[in-house]
Amino acid sequence: RRMRYSDKTSISVRQASKPDAKRISALDASNKTDYVWQMDLREEDTHIQVVFQRTRLPRSVELDFRDSIDDLETNLMKHALVLVAESTGVLTGFLVVDIGTAQDAAIITNFAVERSMRRRGIATAMLVTARDWASRAGLNRLIIVTQSRNYPAICFCRRNGYTYCGYNDSYYSNQDIALFFGMKLR
Repeated sequence: RRMRYSDKTSISVRQASKPDAKRISALDASNKTDYVWQMDLREEDTHIQVVFQRTRLPRSVELDFRDSIDDLETNLMKHALVLVAESTGVLTGFLVVDIGTAQDAAIITNFAVERSMRRRGIATAMLVTARDWASRAGLNRLIIVTQSRNYPAICFCRRNGYTYCGYNDSYYSNQDIALFFGMKLR
């Protein structure tokens, strides 16, 4: 699938193959944030209240996802779908989809675009391809998982029409809270 998002950028999105693993691990998937979604949980006898509030950090924090990318290199073929994006023959991003057991959902567990290639429609092109794939597979929802501290990814999800649909406070090994953003496909 080839999409043109600007006069300068032609993006090709395709299913990853084993040789792509090394190219994926070479991506600079790091990011920087000035915000985090902070969770406030209040439990009482008659109700439970969970509030996520955008909080400005005292200083910018560098987000590094090297561990999840290194794991992807080892386990590339174990996922339901791994997409890669290319622009002029250069691998510029990846997106990982797994199948959830509840609600017949496809779950995007990891995605990134090369730092120098961001804001060119690459992540959106991969997201559209994943959504098309999930629809053709007969799935009802597409869910994106991201860390509560990954404010750029949260903004991306919301900008693309995905709405907050839950959290898991022990999802990641580093104890970061996972936020779930979803979209109905049918």
